[in-house]
Amino acid sequence: MSNVLILGAHGQIASLARTQLLQETNHHLTLFLRNAQRIKHVDASRETVIDGDATYAQQLTTAMQGIDVVYANLGNARIEDQARAVVTAMNNAGIKRLIWISTLGIYDEVPGSFGRWNHQMLDGGYLEHYAAAAQVIEASDLNYTIIRPAWLSNRDVVDYETTQKGEPFKGTEVSRKSIADYVVNLINDPAKEVRHSVGVNQPHTDGSKPSFY
Repeated sequence: MSNVLILGAHGQIASLARTQLLQETNHHLTLFLRNAQRIKHVDASRETVIDGDATYAQQLTTAMQGIDVVYANLGNARIEDQARAVVTAMNNAGIKRLIWISTLGIYDEVPGSFGRWNHQMLDGGYLEHYAAAAQVIEASDLNYTIIRPAWLSNRDVVDYETTQKGEPFKGTEVSRKSIADYVVNLINDPAKEVRHSVGVNQPHTDGSKPSFY
C-alpha cells in the first residue's frame, strides 16, 4: 500500500484515476484541490481531503507529509508556478516520485498537418506555459514521469500506446480513461518510466497511419 497525493483532484482524469485506485488498490489517497467541497462521496477510511492552492509550496509541503507518490493533475496559466511549488514542496518533504500531466506538443513532437493545427489551436501561451512547467520538472532531481496525452476524449475505452521524448506522436487522440489507467499503472509500479517524458495516444489497430501524415 502507498500513500498517494492527488493534486487537482477534481479534474476529469484525476476523478477517473481516483475511482480506479479505490476499486483496484489498497492505496490511501490524499485529495488536494481548491474548493474541496466539490469532492463528493469520500471514503473516510481511505481518503483525506485538503483544501489548498497548488501555487503555495508551504501548503503543499504540509499536504505531503507521509506521502509516497505525488500525482499532479494541474493546469492553467500558472502551471509553471505550480511546477516550481511542487518541486520545492517535494524537496522539503523528502519525496521523490512525481507523476505530472502535461500535454502533447511541448517539444514540437507532433508531426505533419496535425502538429501545425495543434500548435494553432493551443496558441496564446498555452503550450509555452506547459513547456516551461515541464522544463522545471526535468531540471529537478525528482523521479518524475511527465505524461503528454494526445487530444482527449470521453470515450469509454482503455487502449493506448506510448512514445518517448524525441519520438514523434503516433496518433491524434486518447481517452481520459486511458490516461487515468496509465497513471494508476505508474502508481502501482513506481519504478516504471522514471525521468521519462511519455507521449500517450490510442493506437491505430488496423495498421493504418493517423491522419496527420
